[in-house]
Amino acid sequence: MSAYFEYLREMLVAFFTDLGTFLFKVFISPWSDVGNNFNNYNSIFNSFKGEFGFWGWFFYVLFLLFFIGVIGAILFGLFIVLRKYIRFVKKELDKDELRRQVERLNYELYTATQEKDKILNLKTAYMGLKPAEDQALAEEIKEVTSRFPKLTSVDNNYKERNTSIMFKEGLSLEELCNSFRNYAASKLGFYYTIDVVRQLFAGMATSKLIILEGISGTGKTSLAYALGKFFCFDSSIIPVQPSWKDRSELLGYYNEFTKKFNETEFLKSLYIATYRKDLNVIVLDEMNLARIEYYFAEFLSVMEMKDKENWVIDLIPSQEKDDPIHLEEGKLRIPQNVLFIGTANNDDSTFTISDKVYDRAISLFFDDKGRPFNAEEQEPLSIPYAQLEALFTEAKKQYGISQAMLDKFDELDNFVIKKFKLAFGNRILKQLETFVPCYVACGGTEVDAFDFIFTNKILKKFESLNIAFLKEELQELSNYLDKLYGKGKFPRAQSYIESLIKNN
Repeated sequence: MSAYFEYLREMLVAFFTDLGTFLFKVFISPWSDVGNNFNNYNSIFNSFKGEFGFWGWFFYVLFLLFFIGVIGAILFGLFIVLRKYIRFVKKELDKDELRRQVERLNYELYTATQEKDKILNLKTAYMGLKPAEDQALAEEIKEVTSRFPKLTSVDNNYKERNTSIMFKEGLSLEELCNSFRNYAASKLGFYYTIDVVRQLFAGMATSKLIILEGISGTGKTSLAYALGKFFCFDSSIIPVQPSWKDRSELLGYYNEFTKKFNETEFLKSLYIATYRKDLNVIVLDEMNLARIEYYFAEFLSVMEMKDKENWVIDLIPSQEKDDPIHLEEGKLRIPQNVLFIGTANNDDSTFTISDKVYDRAISLFFDDKGRPFNAEEQEPLSIPYAQLEALFTEAKKQYGISQAMLDKFDELDNFVIKKFKLAFGNRILKQLETFVPCYVACGGTEVDAFDFIFTNKILKKFESLNIAFLKEELQELSNYLDKLYGKGKFPRAQSYIESLIKNN
């Protein structure tokens, strides 16, 4: 055994000796002869420098600078190449790190979404609503290979379901308002004045966005909840988060890594409405915790279009064969049977709702809890949304605004322009054409409808003015309303004017 280790030592010594000799001859030995030439360069220079003269020395220095420049350029070029290589390597490493971070964030987002869904299910279960996603649907989604698993599951759930609903004969808007009010009181214990119910139904005819605002605990969310129960299809409650800044918070986004679209409950509710024939209520709960004109901006713009065929939302650039049935070239059409209801608390923790949003919506203000009353027993009512639309259309034909009221409103417009430099605008006048007839058809009066629109559409804009310097003008406006419409005929507007004067 000792002989073998002696052999191994001798062999390794011989091998590394030969390797060292090889490296020496390749990299060092070639310079051994060149080294003697450096002395030769010096001898040549010493032989001729005495005869250089002025121009000789001039060109010698010039050549020396040029030679140094060439050497410097070569070294600089090597430096640039080396730096680019280092940056390239670093960039590739950064990309790898970025991929890892994105994957980690996607996982955290998925976990957070799961937690949010659990909280939402608890909240909706507490209110008596159906959970956002039951166990059967969750199991079905697991088997779906589409990049839209939730929407494809909706397709599978509704593809063989009959969603047609028969018209209810003899139904009027006034009867509908009374039935809903009695149902909310007798079945759910929610009490609303008949004025609030009329405003709600007339608002539904006027805009796809209803804002219920006021202090907390006055029944805003319960009104939206009761509306879904009354029409036999539960409202979808979507809690708005303070971090929402764009449309992806509402609709979701396509994940390039998983090749799946991260669908939200809002998107799923919107897609379900494409199958149903009844009214579908989607509630943006505490909608002003974030800026509405950021995350809901696309819907505000789309729903301004006259042609309902253009009410489409882009979801994905291209279509694939396994995508949901009701996606057309990656776009989803907003169905007409959808009503968006936003609840908004007025406190320091929320954002102010902008005029852009108010102008496009109908807002109802809640400043007190409903007073209990004896209500008739009322069962829920299942009617198609087409019947609601027909009732709204019939109301506009039957209860057109009188010319006398339009003339008075025009005079009021001129007064407000003169005193406060504010105009009603074409959008408000257009909303009047729908809201007032439908409000009258619900059992209200024309004057009350004008009072509501003037208060909620015009007087709200006064909050942006310097009220402290306009108290006399506000009092003049209150007196002018009495003169124009009769004393006490605009109670909402005059109450609002009094609060502006008092609070400023």
